[in-house]
Amino acid sequence: MRKRVSVMAFAMGLAAVSAASAQPYPAKPVTMIIPFAAGGPTDVLGRVMAQRMSEILGQQVVVENVGGAGGMTGSKRVADSPPDGYNFVLGTVGTHAQGQTIYKKPLYNASTDFTPVALIAEVPIVLITRKDLPVSNLKEFVAYAKANQARMQYGSAGAGSATHLGCVLLNYLIGVDITHVPYRGTGPAMQDLQGGRIDYLCEIVSTAKPQIDGGTVKAIAIMTKERSKALPDVPTGIEQGTPGLEAYTWNALFLPKGAPPDIVKKLNDAAVEAMKSPAVKERLEALGAVIVPLDHATPDYLGQFVKSEIEKWAVPIKASGVTVD
Repeated sequence: MRKRVSVMAFAMGLAAVSAASAQPYPAKPVTMIIPFAAGGPTDVLGRVMAQRMSEILGQQVVVENVGGAGGMTGSKRVADSPPDGYNFVLGTVGTHAQGQTIYKKPLYNASTDFTPVALIAEVPIVLITRKDLPVSNLKEFVAYAKANQARMQYGSAGAGSATHLGCVLLNYLIGVDITHVPYRGTGPAMQDLQGGRIDYLCEIVSTAKPQIDGGTVKAIAIMTKERSKALPDVPTGIEQGTPGLEAYTWNALFLPKGAPPDIVKKLNDAAVEAMKSPAVKERLEALGAVIVPLDHATPDYLGQFVKSEIEKWAVPIKASGVTVD
């Protein structure tokens, strides 16, 4: 009798495990790791997406900020997580492209240690200068920089940041060697630009727009193929005769490698539906973000895009000699 009861208990346990594994994903809250501090552009975009995706998935998407090492610390946590769909990362051009070259020892391989889910949006970078710099367009800026490069300085939100590498690309394309001043975040860099203590920044549109609109800094060029809806009167660098001047940050969702196709599809479907929501589109566009076309929001596209971005950014990074330990 005792043996019979044990067999029944074991069978019931197996049935419970089987039932749990058969539950449709997600059966509990999921976690979106944002690999940067709260309050920045990536964090704001991630929280907008997380709120809508929670409604679509029927489970809460919990946002957790895990900063450090240019976003690699939080991204590595996801890379090391079980591929069950309950942990994913909001990656960026820094975490999944630039960092592969600029860091001497990256914490992971961005191409092979993740399962691509969906590319969400691109956020343009704009070249801004102190308001009294005697230039009014990119052609004049290039001429001034070449003549005064020995005494000019540019700032960034930190070594290896998207703002840093935007200016690395700019300097590489126009052929100047100008001193870099890294700050601990955009705030102090912007303060010094407004105070005239540095000459220029390559800043994310959403952060730069209030200062541009207020006249405390001067906008010179949008560093993407097309003008930004947030700053429609600022011409692109390409328009102004500098081919290849494309610097932006982008945001995309990644699961750990080995995530099952059905989970990838469920998360991709939720992300795409969120991207199509009028309230999400309005909020992201207000941040200066450009939501990608839907044929760019597929896992296959994102996988190829990451590889191309790694290759693209390796060229100016290596040419500049910039490295981060």
